[in-house]
Amino acid sequence: MMAVGGRESNFGAMKPSSSRAPMRTVLSVLTVISVLTVRLAAQAADTSAFASLTWRSIGPQRGGRSVAAAGSASRPLEYYMGTSGGGVFKTNDGGANWEPVSDKYFGGTIGAIAVSESNPDVVYVGGGEFAIRGNVSHGDGVYKSTDAGKTWTYVGLVETRQISKIRIHPRNPDIAYVAALGTVWGPSSARGIYRTIDGGKSWTRILFRNDSTGAVDLVMDPTNPDVLYAGFWQAGRKPWMLVSGGAGSGLFKSVDAGKTWKEITRNPGLPPGLIGNVGITVSAANPRRVWAIIEADSGGVFRSEDGGDSWTRLNGERKLRQRAWYYTRIFADPRDENTVYVDNVQLWKSTDGGRTFPRPINTPHGDHHDLWIAPNDPKRMASADDGGVAISTDGGANWTGLGFPTAQFYHVTTTNHFPYRVCGAQQDNSTVCTPSRPVFGADLQDFYEVGGGESGYIAVRPDNPDIVFAGSYGGLLTRKDTRTGLQRDVNPWPLNPMGHDAKDAKYRFQWTFPIVISPHDPGTLYVGSNVVFKSTDEGSSWTAISPDLTRNDPATLGASGGPLTKDQTSVEYYGTVFTLAESPLAKGTIWTGSDDGLVQITRDGGAAWTNVTPKDLPEWARISLIEASPWDAGTAYVAANRFQMNDFAPYIYRTTDFGKSWTRIIHGIAASEFVRVVRADPVRKGLLFAGTERGVWVSFDDGANWQRLQRNLPPVPVHDLAIKEGDLVAATHGRAFWILDDLSVLRQFAPDQLGQDIHLFKPRDTYRIVPGFFFGGGSIGWDGASVQYWLKQPNQKVTVEFLDAKGTVIRSFSSEQDSVARVDSLKGAARRAARDSLGRAATDSLGKLGVLSGAVRLDPPADPPRLEGFQYRPPLRAPNKQGINRFNWNLRGTDAVGFTGMITWAGGTAGPVIPPGSYAVRVTAAGKSETQPFNVLRDPRTSTSQADLDAQYAFLVQVRDRTTEANNAVRT
Repeated sequence: MMAVGGRESNFGAMKPSSSRAPMRTVLSVLTVISVLTVRLAAQAADTSAFASLTWRSIGPQRGGRSVAAAGSASRPLEYYMGTSGGGVFKTNDGGANWEPVSDKYFGGTIGAIAVSESNPDVVYVGGGEFAIRGNVSHGDGVYKSTDAGKTWTYVGLVETRQISKIRIHPRNPDIAYVAALGTVWGPSSARGIYRTIDGGKSWTRILFRNDSTGAVDLVMDPTNPDVLYAGFWQAGRKPWMLVSGGAGSGLFKSVDAGKTWKEITRNPGLPPGLIGNVGITVSAANPRRVWAIIEADSGGVFRSEDGGDSWTRLNGERKLRQRAWYYTRIFADPRDENTVYVDNVQLWKSTDGGRTFPRPINTPHGDHHDLWIAPNDPKRMASADDGGVAISTDGGANWTGLGFPTAQFYHVTTTNHFPYRVCGAQQDNSTVCTPSRPVFGADLQDFYEVGGGESGYIAVRPDNPDIVFAGSYGGLLTRKDTRTGLQRDVNPWPLNPMGHDAKDAKYRFQWTFPIVISPHDPGTLYVGSNVVFKSTDEGSSWTAISPDLTRNDPATLGASGGPLTKDQTSVEYYGTVFTLAESPLAKGTIWTGSDDGLVQITRDGGAAWTNVTPKDLPEWARISLIEASPWDAGTAYVAANRFQMNDFAPYIYRTTDFGKSWTRIIHGIAASEFVRVVRADPVRKGLLFAGTERGVWVSFDDGANWQRLQRNLPPVPVHDLAIKEGDLVAATHGRAFWILDDLSVLRQFAPDQLGQDIHLFKPRDTYRIVPGFFFGGGSIGWDGASVQYWLKQPNQKVTVEFLDAKGTVIRSFSSEQDSVARVDSLKGAARRAARDSLGRAATDSLGKLGVLSGAVRLDPPADPPRLEGFQYRPPLRAPNKQGINRFNWNLRGTDAVGFTGMITWAGGTAGPVIPPGSYAVRVTAAGKSETQPFNVLRDPRTSTSQADLDAQYAFLVQVRDRTTEANNAVRT
């Protein structure tokens, strides 16, 4: 037997690239808040000060792409899902509920998961994915858990980038194999098959083909772990094309646990000529029976009855091998040697050994990439597709749902509804708009479709947020009235790109072409093709207002696939306007950026255009997004990336003179963390936010310095950002939408604040939202007034008081208020009745508790009297951590007094909600007080007058006080 690719290298537990270190820094930020030494002027503020900032996931609860699924033979309710962008999820109840388990350790796209048969607590995970889409995200090696996903350890192979399979020895979990496809975007020597015999402490490459061909599949004989089969794929991408197939592709076999390998690509019966993607499987019922699905001119499903020595082509149907680069996976039933499954757009099943696949299995979603079948129960399976992972326990007749927030969004926009809504286009699903928070009458799951398709921009009329323009690939553009549901196509140009080269189209539209409403006229709409189109009648007619604004290089406009399978869907259409923005300050000043690296500007509405591309921007950069400054018409920011050219460096540029000169502003951003978006805050000049392949960054000095703003946001690709009503909204590609609520601290932050004992940030105005009531309870999810304050020292007494316009305290909270709330006094007849009925001893005891005296008792007595009717209630506490603290007040005045055993049905003891008006908050700590004003605004959904709201509050205060008197009487 001949050893192939004899060059071996012990990569060991390679240290992660620089992109890993910031992730671990974020973890320490989440757990430790230290006294900060803040660097002034030339250096950036340390965002670990911002402990009060928390990202909030708003969904929607529907899944995105997954190419990795795994389960346990011995634990039938336990499964793992590898998401594309969002890390690893796990279910412990058979798929009813899923939770992320990797967020504190790693994230990004997952290409492979393997659970040990002999010890299901041992799990290996490989980053990256073999389904090499044009926006595929890389991984950073292999992680291992020895406690069923509770904790993870990094075990190396960072340079492999895209891992397609992991296999574990059935009796020894320290022996594992990794199939590494390698980076998508260029040559790499880190491809091939790797083996560890010490649980990942070190790795040895045991099979290498060449720097353009990687391992795309790896299977182990279920009856003999020394027998391995590997599929190799010569594949790669450039921004304008996909390469699938070449001399390096093929099949290999080892019978000595990978020590030596024999190539079987040209064994009798296998296709001649070029080979592309390869999938392999072995029957556990008859291990001499091996199947392969092969991309080739005469490809299809092949079967061997002699362990790969000879083959027969059984099925060449296109339904099993369409878009071969995206699928090409085959799986054998563990009990029945005649049953085999093939992944493609649909999940296909054969019961005659692979000759026919008469009908697909009905699954919750399409585009299938992985299938795990329990080795001891073939009816139990987990299918990974573009909607996530679904579980079946009856052989595919029924499946669990795909309700988890792992959607991949391309862009984000917001509406002027109340509360505002967050909208985007979800990969392999529909467009969606969802409420930004669950205010009564608008639940987070009340999301709805707004036209367009899976890949496009969305633009919403600011003057009528029910009118939505949404795009998709193929130049599709729709106008939809979400109030009536009426929708029509308003495409700027008729286009059907399927099967055509980019050069065949007069106007080229990218997969996610820009759609922008003018900030000066809500009736003016711009669309980016290779030119800029303009409409002033909601898309009924269009005018091209520019020449071709791209390089228009014929070398990049040809076939987008080959040499075997083309993928002409426009996702690789190149030479297009990828982003455009009109200055909010100067009408007619429009910036464009192309996906082939050009920045252009017009200052006269399109009559004349100037190429203002930054001179030091390398060629073929994708101009991902241009942000026109809200502060100065000549200022703009460019986010560019070259990851598709195998360059992962961040590129952000700033101009202040309409593009005549540019400054690259990336200091502080991880060197291998490329950028897709930059946004400028409209309230604080110089405050910028950037979205990268692993998270969000912030700059306080107009981009001179950056630091992470990750907080609890998972390490996930952030494709777009939006700033709305003081919130930062993120469109992630793998974890749906997230919101960083209330940017007040970032907008007001100054370095000298951290040297003070106490600093109170001015709260933003809030809305008076009254909870809706329904029998059975419920919550509206509204924060009320959000107060944030800095404490230099922890664990000190803090008092937070809310004052009305006259300066009267209407509600007070303390950090020491941990057991007993304020108890209103019993007066007059109630006091005398208590003395007469209970006797002096009992009356004195009540007095000590503050019930009769009216005292404010902040701590419970060490040995409280056992008096029926006295109730200990834990109120809200004012936080007193070192750093910046956040306290949310629900806008309610003091509660009515209750008592133990009191039962309410359509009522309660909560205090009345204050009316709209001017208020203030006072925070006291370290012997110092600071006060800041804020306004409570009227709910914009109601027409109730201010006078009525004031009268209502006065009445409810009387009701509360009488309720307190009645309850105190009962207690007495």
